[in-house]
Amino acid sequence: MLTPIYALILAGGSGERFWPLSRRARPKQLLRLVSDKTLLEETLARLEGLVPYERTLILTNAEQESAVRKLLGGFPKENIIAEPAKRDTAAAVALGTGWVVARDHAATMLVLPADHVISNRAAFQKTLALAADAAEETGELVTIGIKPTWACPGYGYIEQGKPVRLRTRPDNDAIHRVVRFREKPNLDLAESFLRKGNFRWNAGMFVWSVPTVLREFNRQAPELADFISQLRAPKNFEKALRERFSKLPRISFDYAIMEKADRVLVVEANFDWDDIGSWRAVSNYFETDKQGNAANCAVTALDSSNNIVFQEDGTTIALLGVHDLIVVQTKDALLVCHRHEAEKIKNLIGKLPPELQ
Repeated sequence: MLTPIYALILAGGSGERFWPLSRRARPKQLLRLVSDKTLLEETLARLEGLVPYERTLILTNAEQESAVRKLLGGFPKENIIAEPAKRDTAAAVALGTGWVVARDHAATMLVLPADHVISNRAAFQKTLALAADAAEETGELVTIGIKPTWACPGYGYIEQGKPVRLRTRPDNDAIHRVVRFREKPNLDLAESFLRKGNFRWNAGMFVWSVPTVLREFNRQAPELADFISQLRAPKNFEKALRERFSKLPRISFDYAIMEKADRVLVVEANFDWDDIGSWRAVSNYFETDKQGNAANCAVTALDSSNNIVFQEDGTTIALLGVHDLIVVQTKDALLVCHRHEAEKIKNLIGKLPPELQ
């Protein structure tokens, strides 16, 4: 790696799946779900020694901006930007690209979600460094693939093709050409992907050189490319953001760019990874008793099993004769639902009083 690395951290989100702990102004990445740090703080900590704060941009939205700034008091204020309107990830990546281009038009750039759980920092940085080398040497878009541990129908998949060897790392076998991206499959199709062995989960982590991603924006998304050119104009960043961002198309980066690109590589992650998309997933990090009750607090349970309990201030929860429930108590709300209905929590949000959403 010879060129400087910049990082774009995507820290928006709607805060629906972890209600009542999460709210629109406090989504998943601002929660302390598995440690005493928020997921956003953990994401920043993983980059220490690889990308300095001054080359890191955190992109959030207007509803969450004040909470992000309060949380990250020591982070450069000018490196936290709130999207003026809700658009999808293509607009967010274009905004981040414009920010980087205005500083270094030849840099290497990482795009990382702010809401994943990754405990092995050294392995994480080793994978990203390899991906950065691949992006610099080949001039291709690079994505990070996670080796599936089960046939999850909730993730997108990447089909791996032939291995690619770098001149600088001839012995490394973790890089492959991407054959195609596959949308979230049904369970049968996900199981077939697992059996074939050459499919990886798409974790939404990307690495590229700035010239490479600019080429792809120009080729595939001219409107977004024009927005980037407006951002990079001297002293025009704030004006372009204010006037142009809300008019951009609402489209994902995967669909706008990655799925149509003809030169994409995937680097297999050699680190642990968890998207923790629901209370059921978070419960894997809680203490569990012999009856399968998982909790972050003290629980007294009688004739109760396979329940998930989260308590914001550590008050003891008592369970009697109940099974397969999710019980979440915060200062102003209480959720009780069947654990198999966890994916429907977001459908509940619109029925709640506005102050609880």
